[in-house]
Amino acid sequence: MIRLCGFRISNYHNKVRIALLEKGVPHEEDENVKPSQQDEVLARSPMGKVPYLQVNGTLIRESGVILEYLEDAYPQKPLLPKDPLERARVRELVVFIELHLELVARRMYGSLGGGKPVSDEARQRVEKDLAKGVRALKALVKFEPFIAGKDLTIADCAAFVHLPLVTLVTRNFFGRDFLEDIPQVKPYLKRLGERPAFAKVNEDRKAATAAAKK
Repeated sequence: MIRLCGFRISNYHNKVRIALLEKGVPHEEDENVKPSQQDEVLARSPMGKVPYLQVNGTLIRESGVILEYLEDAYPQKPLLPKDPLERARVRELVVFIELHLELVARRMYGSLGGGKPVSDEARQRVEKDLAKGVRALKALVKFEPFIAGKDLTIADCAAFVHLPLVTLVTRNFFGRDFLEDIPQVKPYLKRLGERPAFAKVNEDRKAATAAAKK
């Protein structure tokens, strides 16, 4: 039995959950595990991060590794191409989306809604780095109709959960959505959101976010 452990506000948890649902992998979910440095969490996730996956008593950590495991263990509905070069291109897209966009935008996330203030220097660095990330993404994407080509892949799972954070941060801090420089992004994300797995995860994320604010 597979058990996904994390929480439904987490982009990385949701990325794995979308893949599980798209692949039709039977699984359970513990949606109440938060990142923590407490011993109980560290015993399961040595960095105290989520999500992690329990597979018949064995633990797998890091969302990218979990996706690779799911692809190896459940190849019937693939989320990676067969061709090695095409597989590499999909993985490349995931790295660009997460490393050069999501993680950069996340530097400002704690300041949304009147949170911890950000220095002008930090703000300028984020603006510069996000502009570079968007430029790089524009050079890589295909939208044919999916982000890496004609088939749904793990890059779409990543794009759906991570790119909205870029929109949120750039609108709030820089006065415009940097992703508007790639006009295909908005209709693409809308199409993804109409798929049952993506819609389900997005609805559950919204519900979890609302509950957390109470």
